[in-house]
Amino acid sequence: MLRSRGPLRLVESEPDVRAFEQEPTSSAHSNPPPAVLPADSALSRGLASPGTQGMHELADEQLVALARQRDVKALEVLYRRHVAFAIHLATRIEGSARDIEDIVHDAFVLAFEKVGDLSDPSAFRGWLGSIVVHAVRSRMRRTRLMSLLGLRTAEAVDLDAIASEQASPAVRAQLAQIYALVQTLPVDDRIAWTLRAVEGHDLETVARMAQCSLATAKRRIARAQRFLDDHFVDAQKESSL
Repeated sequence: MLRSRGPLRLVESEPDVRAFEQEPTSSAHSNPPPAVLPADSALSRGLASPGTQGMHELADEQLVALARQRDVKALEVLYRRHVAFAIHLATRIEGSARDIEDIVHDAFVLAFEKVGDLSDPSAFRGWLGSIVVHAVRSRMRRTRLMSLLGLRTAEAVDLDAIASEQASPAVRAQLAQIYALVQTLPVDDRIAWTLRAVEGHDLETVARMAQCSLATAKRRIARAQRFLDDHFVDAQKESSL
C-alpha cells in the first residue's frame, strides 16, 4: 500500500506553471476556426466590421457583438485568441492529448452556435471553458464505461502533453503519480480538483466551469484532496529517510 508523507498540495495560492507547458504543441494554432456559421456580414446590420488586422485590437465583448451578427472575421479572431487556452484546459483535465483537437473543435462549434446565449460578452473565455469542461467530462465518462465493458483499454498519462521541457525528472515523476491517482477518481471529482489545484481557479470559477453549485464544487475538491493526501508518496522525502 502506498504510504502518505504529509498532505499533497500541488498548488497553494498560485499554480506552479513551471511544471507545465506554456505553449501548446498542437497544430490547432495554425488551423482556421471551424466554419460553422454563414458568412453574413455585420456591415449589413449596421455594425462596423474592421479588417482582420483591426479585429485583433478589439476586446472580446466587441468581437462577441460582431460574432452574434455572424461576422466570420470576428469568429476567426475569437478562435485564434482562445484556442491555446482551450487546448491546455482539455489536456490537463484529460491528462492526455488524445482526441483533444476534436474536443476543442466541437467546443468551438457549440460556442459559435450558442454565442447569442452568452449574457456577459466580456466573459467569453470562461464561458468557452465551461463548454470545454463539459465536452471533456462527456468523453471521460464514455471512455470509462467502454473500459469497464472491455471495449477500450485505459489511457496512460501523457507526460509529454502536460509537462514542460524544463520539468526535472523528479517533477515529471510527481506529475505521473498525481495523474495516475487522479484518473481513478470519479470524473466530477477529478475535474473539480484539476480546475482548482492544477489550473489554479478560485472556487467560484470552478463551480461555474463545472456547472455545479459552490458547495458541490467544494465537496468534490475536498474528496479528491483527501484521496490524494492518503495515497500520494513523495519519493524525495522517502529517499531522505
